[in-house]
Amino acid sequence: MHDIAEQAGLSDATVDRVLHGRPGASPRAVRAVEHAVAELDRQAAALRLGTRSVLLDVVMQAPARFSDEVRAALEGELIAFRPASVRARFRLRETGTVADLLADLDRVGRGGRTSHGVLLKAPDDPEVAAAVDALAARGVPVVTLVTDVSGCARIAYVGLDNPAAGRTAAYLVRRWVRRPAGTVLVTLSRTSFTGERERIDAFASQLARDLPGASVVEIADADGLDGTTEPAVAAALAGVTRLAAVYSAGGGNRAILRAFAARDLRPDVFIAHDLDADNTELLRAGRVDVVLHHELRADAASAVRQILRHHGLLPGAPTSVAAGVQVITPYNIPARLPRS
Repeated sequence: MHDIAEQAGLSDATVDRVLHGRPGASPRAVRAVEHAVAELDRQAAALRLGTRSVLLDVVMQAPARFSDEVRAALEGELIAFRPASVRARFRLRETGTVADLLADLDRVGRGGRTSHGVLLKAPDDPEVAAAVDALAARGVPVVTLVTDVSGCARIAYVGLDNPAAGRTAAYLVRRWVRRPAGTVLVTLSRTSFTGERERIDAFASQLARDLPGASVVEIADADGLDGTTEPAVAAALAGVTRLAAVYSAGGGNRAILRAFAARDLRPDVFIAHDLDADNTELLRAGRVDVVLHHELRADAASAVRQILRHHGLLPGAPTSVAAGVQVITPYNIPARLPRS
């Protein structure tokens, strides 16, 4: 109470009346006490942060072009959490089985390897959900990043609003395609990734209303890797003569374009996801028309904040944060920040 009185510039007696709801305190005194308490809370949080070293584990299954972007985004944001010392170690794989991911998750926090939290991009699988629950039981909170895992004890999801992205893609296709609809190609890296599945489902549902003559062809489970994506596209489009649009939610866009070139197919519009180095180059060259993007650095910072909130190092409770989709054309490509 004395600390609050000093912070507010009031007497101990006045602060006592405000805190206990007794009469005799002016509205100005009440506001001064409220402001003082809030300021002392902020100072206490800063002191707690200054005494902590936080170690995070990042477990991801994604093409290297994407996981490299996530690594750069996270490492670029960690410095912002000073005075806390926040570090990250990475377990990244381009492909693999659920068992591989389970082994990565089981190693987190074992054998004296302290972990204060996990940022996870993984398939939506019951065994993965059980592994998240096991981490929670050991006191290791999990934030799912970019794609969610259902039915588990993760403390928050941080990433793109995927249904909104899918509907946005359908809207753009409807505005771009002027000739008879023809075939619309959609791709996702894995059907087991909730985020990509939500994008494609929302896209197909919206497109059925907006462009009912379109025939949707889906390619999945090529992991977004060039070596597996190109033959999958070639096989799926073997009998296609009119390609209206492409919505690539799962990547591998250079391979997709090579498959088109082999058949001399040219879509009216090519919509990609994520402004990684490949897509930035393709967008500048006019080979991709639009990239649906969300700022990974903001996602990384938000994910870390949820871990710190869980441990009481920042005020508030962990909260899921769905990022709005940005429509990027060759004329509004954001400047790429230097990698820290």
